Amino acid sequence: MTTRRFVIIGGGLAAATAAETLRAEGYDGDVMVIGAERHLPYLRPPLSKEYLSDPAKEPLETYVHPWDWYTEHGVHVLTGTLAVELDLVDRKVVLDETSSVAFDKALIATGAKPRRAQVPGAEASGVHYLRTLDDSEDLRDALAGGGKRVVVLGSGWIGMETAAVARGYGNDVTVVARGALPLSSAVGPELGAIYGKLHRDKGVQFRLQREVREILTADGQVTGVATDQDGEVIPADLVIVGHGAAPNTEIAEDAGLAVNNGILASASLATSNPLVYAAGDVANAIHPVLGRRLRSEHWANAIGGGRTAAKAMLGHDVVYDDVPYFYSDQYDVGMEYAGYTALAADVQPVFRGDIDAREFIAFWVAGGRLVAGMNVNVWDVSDDIQTIIREGRRVDPARLADPGIPLLDV
Repeated sequence: MTTRRFVIIGGGLAAATAAETLRAEGYDGDVMVIGAERHLPYLRPPLSKEYLSDPAKEPLETYVHPWDWYTEHGVHVLTGTLAVELDLVDRKVVLDETSSVAFDKALIATGAKPRRAQVPGAEASGVHYLRTLDDSEDLRDALAGGGKRVVVLGSGWIGMETAAVARGYGNDVTVVARGALPLSSAVGPELGAIYGKLHRDKGVQFRLQREVREILTADGQVTGVATDQDGEVIPADLVIVGHGAAPNTEIAEDAGLAVNNGILASASLATSNPLVYAAGDVANAIHPVLGRRLRSEHWANAIGGGRTAAKAMLGHDVVYDDVPYFYSDQYDVGMEYAGYTALAADVQPVFRGDIDAREFIAFWVAGGRLVAGMNVNVWDVSDDIQTIIREGRRVDPARLADPGIPLLDV
């Protein structure tokens, strides 16, 4: 009898979680993880937070599992190996001109890549992107000594988290962004204003509603950033580009799978070919609650999607319907967000707690139901928030705002 083999293309958290789930569910066939990076699968959130801010941190501290775990569970991991072709006719993953791996089913978990700055000077020395563990180490080395002039392009999560770390090291930091407020596209203008004040209080300068015209250089090294404002040049020793990420769909496109802002997948994370599934940043899957496609780049999606895809590959009747969740740490302010940003857009939040002290919960209520909640320096409430969202029951905004009423009683 031929042993079955499931191949996972991609070496991140979704891949590791899928491999773990396959074994936990009793699958005893071959499991192979093919990762392009030299590292074992690791957690990405620390790369812009605790790993970036602490030079004493070692790569092993970010790994999902140590080497021994993969050996003990019979999971074959190929690191530093790029899958160049997914051959759906012969059911094999081509690794190079001379080697390939046969499979019965495949999971694509190739993640995403940073969007590059499209201006002159973008390839100069001193321009940094943050996606991989190696990227984080390079940026950490550049920031750790302090005393640098740092310009951050973009005011999303990566931009604002790296700005916080850069200030923590004692660097001068300026954020240049198109929007009028940081993070407003993610959490709305009210929360964007709160985070903007937090960063200004810590000494960050903002150049908002600006377009970058050029990254200036001398002898190939960054010297400044020119914006579309008349004659405005911001001196810089290094530039951090935080323009978001694009899904790594190339291998799926070449294989003929349906792709549009990620690999199109069902609620069970099956792609347009029944042999192939997709999970993590690269999957643009139907969310049963939203009734529309949702592509998420947050770590909880990698975990939940990896689990669901693995179970679906085994033939289980499952759908991925988790409430989206992510977290952020900036200076001494931590937060957790749970809910549907698409449903919370243009909704005025309801607040519980002390905004000035940065200890509060923000709630977004649409159609009488809670669609998102964000707890800032208030802990052990995210599970309750997710429960209320998942139940879909009607809530009273006045009771949400009252700290004397337990959340599950609102």
